[in-house]
Amino acid sequence: MYRLRSLPWRSLLEISGITTAVAIVLEIIIGLGANQSTAIREMLQFLYTPPLGMIITLMAAAGFGVLAVYILERLYPQVLINNSSLWALVPCLALTLWLKSLLPLPFVLVSLSYANLFAVLVGVFWKGRPYWR
Repeated sequence: MYRLRSLPWRSLLEISGITTAVAIVLEIIIGLGANQSTAIREMLQFLYTPPLGMIITLMAAAGFGVLAVYILERLYPQVLINNSSLWALVPCLALTLWLKSLLPLPFVLVSLSYANLFAVLVGVFWKGRPYWR
C-alpha cells in the first residue's frame, strides 16, 4: 500500500491531461480539415473503412501511450520512471480518456474502449521499455 501511495500521481495526472489535450487539438484540426477539404475527407473515409480502420484506431491509441511517456520524459525529468509509474500512467490515461468522452467532441483518433485501452498499454510499455527494471 505504501508503494501505491508513493507514486507521483499528481504528475502522472498532469501528463495524462496534457496528452489528452494534444489529442483533442489534433482531433479538432483533423475535423476542421475534413470539413474544409474534400481530399482530406476522402482520405479519412478511406483510412477508417474496415479492416484498415481498426488498425488505424489501434495505432492511434498506441501512439497516445507513446506520447504520454515522451511527455513524461521531457517535461517531468524529476519523476522517477519505472515499472510502477508506467503502470500508474495507464489508469491516469484511461481517466482522462473517460473525461474526454464526456465532452461533445468527435472521436477521430482516440476514444475509450477495451481495445484502445490495451493499445494505450502497449504504447506506454513499448516507449517505456528502457525503464522496465
